[in-house]
This record gives sequence, C-alpha cells and structure tokens, in this order.
Amino acid sequence: MLWAGRMRLVTLGILLMLVHASAACEFGSFSYGLTGIVCRMTKPAALLLNQETAQVIQQFPNITVERSMRLLGKVSYGLTNIQVNDLSIERSEVELREDDAIHISISNVTATFKGTLTYGYAGAWLLKLFHSVDFEIHSSIDLQINTELMCQKDKVTPDASDCYLTFHKLTLHLQGDKEPGWLKQLFTDFISFTLKLVLKREVCKEINSVAQMLANFIQDLAENFVQDGDIKVDLSLASAPLIKANHLESHHKGLVVYKNYSDVFSDSIYSPPLLTESRMLYFWLSEHVLSSLAAAAFLDKRLLLTLRGEELQVLFEAEDTEVQQRAVQMIFQGTSYNNSMAKVWSLAQPQISVQPEGTIVKSLVAMEVSILPPGEEPLMVLYMEKETTVTIQAAYAEKKLILHLLDSRIESKAFQCMADPSGNDPSVRNFLQTMISAVGIPEVISRIELALTSLMNSKGLHLFDIKNPEIITRKGYVIVQLDFSFPNHLLLDFLEKRL
Repeated sequence: MLWAGRMRLVTLGILLMLVHASAACEFGSFSYGLTGIVCRMTKPAALLLNQETAQVIQQFPNITVERSMRLLGKVSYGLTNIQVNDLSIERSEVELREDDAIHISISNVTATFKGTLTYGYAGAWLLKLFHSVDFEIHSSIDLQINTELMCQKDKVTPDASDCYLTFHKLTLHLQGDKEPGWLKQLFTDFISFTLKLVLKREVCKEINSVAQMLANFIQDLAENFVQDGDIKVDLSLASAPLIKANHLESHHKGLVVYKNYSDVFSDSIYSPPLLTESRMLYFWLSEHVLSSLAAAAFLDKRLLLTLRGEELQVLFEAEDTEVQQRAVQMIFQGTSYNNSMAKVWSLAQPQISVQPEGTIVKSLVAMEVSILPPGEEPLMVLYMEKETTVTIQAAYAEKKLILHLLDSRIESKAFQCMADPSGNDPSVRNFLQTMISAVGIPEVISRIELALTSLMNSKGLHLFDIKNPEIITRKGYVIVQLDFSFPNHLLLDFLEKRL
C-alpha cells in the first residue's frame, strides 16, 4: 500500500542527491573537463538506505473514496487518523540498471493499520446512513518501482510512474467485528474491493508527488551545505550522471560564486578510475575548488584573527625564558595584555596546491600589535609581514575536523618595531621567529580547525554517523571516502510537514 511506496521514496530522495539528472539532459559531447566536484554512491550504500528507511514511516495521509453500489446507492467513505503497526518487510532490493533507471523491489510488506472510517450512503429506498467507526486493516503486498530521472531547469525531476502494486491480502474489520452481519459484511467487502482499486491507481501518483518534493528537499539541503553568507558553490551538473551496476555517480561544476568574483574552470583532471567501489560514499574535489573558496574567503575579509587579553598572553608567553621575557617587555613596553591587541590577517589571496604529502598553503600574512593606553589612541608597537608556506593533512574524527601541521617555512618580508627601530636587536627577531613557527602558525590552524568544524556542524554534518572517513590528497585533487549510517530523523520533519 501507500506506506511501502513512501518508505522507499526516502531512499529515492537520497539517491537523487547524488544523481541530479538523466541521460535526457543535453551536455554536448561527453567530457569531464568542467568537473570540479564528483559524488559517487556505491551499491552497498543504496542497499543500506533501502533497509534502514522503513522506520521513518509512522503516519499516512487521509484517503477519500466515492462510488455507486447496487442496492445501496451512492457510497462515500474516508479513512483518517491512519496509524501503522507491526510493519515488516520480507525482502527489499535495489538494482542499478546501467544508464537506465533505479529499480526498487519490495516483497511481502505486511502491516496492520488502524484509524477512523467515516462513511455515508444514500440508498435507493431513500435510506440514508452516516456514521464513523474504528477500523483495522491487515495487509500484505509487493511493490516494484522503476524510477527515471529527468532534468528540468538545472534540477532533477524523478518519474516514478512506472510502478506496480500486487496485493496478497487486504482484510478490513470495522470496530473489531470479525463476524459482521450481512449488511455490514456487504459494505465491508465493497470498501475492501474499492480500496484496492483506488490504491492501485493512486499509489504511483502519490509516489511521484512525494519523490519530487524529496528531490527538491535534498537538493536544497545540498546547496545550503555549500553556502555560507555570500559565498556559494554552484552544484549544477557539468556532465550527464552515470548509473552503473555497482554505483551512482554525478559530476558537478563546483564553481564558487561570490558577489562580483567570477570563477572559471575548464581543465579538470577527473576520470572514473580515480575512485573505487570499496567504500559507501566518495567525494572528489578539484584543487581549483579549494583555491576558489580560499579566494572568496579572502575577498569576504574572513582571513582575520584578533587576539586580546589571555589569548594574547598565551601567544607571547609560550616559553618562559629570559630572552622571551626581555623581548616581550621591549615590545609591550610594560603595558598589560588586557590593554593590548594583536591582529593577524592575509594580505593576498592564499595559494593552494594539493600534493600527495598534503595540502600546501602559501600566503603573505601581516601581524600588527597595538597597545591601548586608557583615554588615548591605539599605538602600534609592532608590525611585520611574513610569507608562510605550510603543509597540512586533514582528517575527520569524533565529529570534528582535525588539521595536522606537517611542515612550515617562514620568510620575512617587512619588520617594524617601536622598541627596536633599527631592527638590529637579535633577541626580538629571534623570539618573534620562534613564536610564529612554534605557537603562531599552530594557533591559527587550530582556530581554522574549530571554525570549519563549527561551520560544518551548523549545516548538520554532526547529525550523520560517519564511519572511518579518509581524506586523501593527490596531485591536483582531494578524495573523501567513508561509510555511514543513515540519520532517519533528518526526513521525519519533512514527512510530518507534508502530512
């Protein structure tokens, strides 16, 4: 019945997140040249989704039927407050038909439904009856759905009208009466018969409606995940998606959109052999996507760190040595950290290169330290510019992004210090060089780590049960591969709102 179709539409919606169009979309000659992001879901993931989504179905829409019945005249009835109990599925399968469709087969779905039946009929002898009774339905069905994916206005529209419903059993009891009189039995048989006809006709219509809503819901969710403020990522298709026997794969432009910033990309190195089928889910990201995001973050003035009070004290007093104490005294001129401020920011767009050893970030960074005398204008006591090159490896564990600093190189570009105008005092320079490499760069990376984790969690990533994630860097691209368990609660609100 309706519950089985809707149950598998949850699975369908997740599949649609990865396959956003069909071969009917026109992309010209097939090429991966414009591909910035690739999503691949393997068959084990599709099977897992198909098995786990059953429990999200708890409630179903009302059903209204009106028919003419010999002897009784015109009969109308409605099933409301429908609740499902004892839902079980003997077998469910997902078949990925290569370059064709997603085939979902659900065998021997049994369930008991309870609710309220409101009915009325006007008889041939001016007999009129209107009544409401409790009902209980025991049912068993098979359901098959072949879903084709159509492309409309850069978004997917699923066509799930190719479906077939087979009843093994549909038994209706009114008010728990299992031995009704002849009139009540006649009415019960009529309702059971017409209910089968209505369901066979209406289930696919309902499936299409929910599938389209789920497709929009999932795609909007994906677009929101790659958007923050004015920075967005274009997830429109770069080429036709692929449906293979063991995986689904979609290719996206991955162009960064930010105000007047124009992102152009036409030389992707992606090819299908770069991804395997040993894990459930894969994301392939071009080096260009990371570079463009860094450019947008720079233009949006996000690459700025301000330190005050205790944070500033931790930074400058990481080592308790005589040289350190002397240098700090010279720089701050005895001013309290609470009356001081340090700013660190990027002077130019960071350059990002992805290599097997990790992600290499090269940037020109400025640091300014000011003291804030009470009642006076801020006084800059230190300014310096450094060109830093760091190599970072990323990991994800315990719902947190972890950035490992593997290597750093620092080159001085400019230096001004009020306590050392000539710049000849080696203690100040040596202290600052040590502080930046040993404390400053790790501190900045730690702040970025926390900020990115918070940003991803604000998009709901922490709601997913991600298993054994790996972030692998190669020359020119990054691969994220993982297994997962599906968070059913993410779709509960959607289903409840629709009902």
